[in-house]
Amino acid sequence: MDSALRPSRTRYGVIVFAVMLGIIHYIDRVCISKARPFIQEDLHLDDTQMGYVFSAFTLAYALFEIPGGWLGDKWGPRRVLLRIVMFWSFFTAATGYAWNQMSMMVCRFLFGAGEAGGFPNIAKMFSVWLPQREHGMAQGITWLFARWGGAFTPLLVVWVLGMVSWRTTFVIFAFLGVIWAVFFALWFRDNPKDNAKVNAAELALLEDAQKNLGGGHAKIPWGRLFATRSVLLLWVYYFCISYVWYFYITWMPKFMEAKDGLGMDMAATSTSILNGLPLFLGGIGCFLGGLAAKKMAAASGRISAARRTVGVAGMLAAGLFIVAAAQTKNPTYAMLALGVSGFFNDLSMPGAWGACMDIGGKLAGSVSGSMNMIGNLGGALGGVAVPWLMKSMGLGWDGVLYVAASTYLVSALCWAFIDSDQRLHE
Repeated sequence: MDSALRPSRTRYGVIVFAVMLGIIHYIDRVCISKARPFIQEDLHLDDTQMGYVFSAFTLAYALFEIPGGWLGDKWGPRRVLLRIVMFWSFFTAATGYAWNQMSMMVCRFLFGAGEAGGFPNIAKMFSVWLPQREHGMAQGITWLFARWGGAFTPLLVVWVLGMVSWRTTFVIFAFLGVIWAVFFALWFRDNPKDNAKVNAAELALLEDAQKNLGGGHAKIPWGRLFATRSVLLLWVYYFCISYVWYFYITWMPKFMEAKDGLGMDMAATSTSILNGLPLFLGGIGCFLGGLAAKKMAAASGRISAARRTVGVAGMLAAGLFIVAAAQTKNPTYAMLALGVSGFFNDLSMPGAWGACMDIGGKLAGSVSGSMNMIGNLGGALGGVAVPWLMKSMGLGWDGVLYVAASTYLVSALCWAFIDSDQRLHE
């Protein structure tokens, strides 16, 4: 076949940039959980105060999701991503200069406001640069490496903390976003037509995707969001799984220390590996979830039904393994069970983000942002709910896990009725 007629593969460059940004996103976000003991000791914070620090980030991350996605729909992901990555990198560094609880909360709130637009604008970027059949796999690959970035962050933080203080650690990590922004500015354009390496054959593949270029709509389409049943179900689903998932990146190390003394007798490297297990296996779940849905859809011709099957199965299995973690008295087995739960949690992730892109179309950024906003409200609740359940309700760690398992049941019910063939756009 003549090379001039063969589609170029320039479009896959957006996946590379998305993967790198996802890794940076999670490194900057997750590092605070491993630095927590040093922060609490230095700033004299108890667990409840630290819970508010965790939730300051998550609350801002939730509140700025829709504005971040909407700006991507209106102005294009290039302008938005360059600005928000530089913004959150600044406040990653600023975290290292916090001097008390309030200054730490302000830094983490503003850091979360910056990070909020990241994944919605990745979704918007994919909706324009990739044909629909590649959406799920692109999301799966991105979330695989994003989760792995979070999984290996505890080990990375332990290594860096062995050389510098926790304050300098945040400054070092801030430079990762700056470097990404420089290369992204040089390569990426909102319209594939503006990239000289995209040939005519590849543009033909993206003909339908070109309809999703920013249209400059003037306001967030709240009425249409609330009128679309599958969008509402995606909101509830993401609220529930984010409530559980934030446990993995905030209170997991504390759980490890409490479970029969784990963390007190083991080396820091060993505990870091176990601490990162839910994210590591979750990354694999993201990739396999996208792959499974793609193969099922190829066999049946129904992508929505395939996503629904993967989503329901994943949520039910995730809940069962959370219960298993609560039942076992062996701390290592408990961590392994939580790791497997993380795997099943993330099976549904590519399908959820793919559904946002398909349902939203031209408004993919707004729909993705709305789902992530509601989800992170669940995460914000989780940050303060754990110490409340422990102290005020007296449930203990097992009770915390049973509450988490119940949210997976709700998520499974939501997935049973999500239909990504619905369309928000007219």
